[in-house]
Amino acid sequence: MDQTRDLTLANALLQGLREPALLCGPDGKIRLANDALAPLLPGAKPGSLLALCLRSPDILDAVQAVLKDAPRRAVRWHERVPVEQVFDIELASVPVETIGRCVLLTFHDLTSAQRVEKMREEFVANVSHELRTPLASLLGFVETLQGPARDDERARTQFLTIMGEQARRMSRLIDDLLSLSRIEQQEHLRPTAQVDLTGVVEQVCDALSTIARANRVTLKRMAPAQCIITGDRDELIRLTENLIENAIKYGSLPDQDSMVEITLTQSQGQTVLTVRDHGVGIAREHLPRLTERFYRANAGDSRAKGGTGLGLALVKHIAMRHRGRLEIASTPGDGASFSVIF
Repeated sequence: MDQTRDLTLANALLQGLREPALLCGPDGKIRLANDALAPLLPGAKPGSLLALCLRSPDILDAVQAVLKDAPRRAVRWHERVPVEQVFDIELASVPVETIGRCVLLTFHDLTSAQRVEKMREEFVANVSHELRTPLASLLGFVETLQGPARDDERARTQFLTIMGEQARRMSRLIDDLLSLSRIEQQEHLRPTAQVDLTGVVEQVCDALSTIARANRVTLKRMAPAQCIITGDRDELIRLTENLIENAIKYGSLPDQDSMVEITLTQSQGQTVLTVRDHGVGIAREHLPRLTERFYRANAGDSRAKGGTGLGLALVKHIAMRHRGRLEIASTPGDGASFSVIF
């Protein structure tokens, strides 16, 4: 009865914590775990061995040290599956009269803070590189318009058109960087809304129909009447839009009619969205790097068509936030296929 009372009190205290926490007994078994721990360690149930739920030698060694005589320990824990997360785990000795010396483990999530710091560093490096060319172009045209071309109406019209294109390119680049940063900050938080992916595909295809006609591309949709998945609708629209727009721009053949196929299937608990083009394809050596920020298989063609080099990076991170993955297959001369498996 005394042990039950002690555990009931300890459980009430653990449930009052906003951060994940568990109480480990002197036998190495979990005695209590609060509700906040369940999404992080689903197998951490009372009665389970901690060593089977948390496979980290550093943490287990710290638990043993606190069980012996150390009053407190702190351990940095990196979890890489299903997405990378970083935690500071504080271990404190908790004497329970009816059980013995126990250890309280509290998990402090550092994932967002570390991602913000990493993104700051990458942002400066990437943006300075990508903005240098259009900024240099703008400055050059401004100096020319202020000097030799001051009274040249034809040159002024031509230069202002190019300057507008460069400014729009910088604007798209900044928009994509901000979107990517926002998605990365929330990547460890799985969406909870119900979204009809068939409706998303139809909406995106309708929105891109003008671009498709301009590139002589026919969009062929093959999807069930309804396809419900758990996700964030705005992010899924962005993912679908990037894949289809890329297929239209880079998967079409010059001065020829072509087709982009958008297929949506569901089976055995998986939903697969595939966008296939029938263009020139992508060389094998480029495939592993296509989702890297600012990596382009054909940099000149990408910039000429308004690409920022961030589209597939956005697709990859949105897929990861939805606990999905992006698969790319291509044979030079036979187009390319981009599949997101949820």
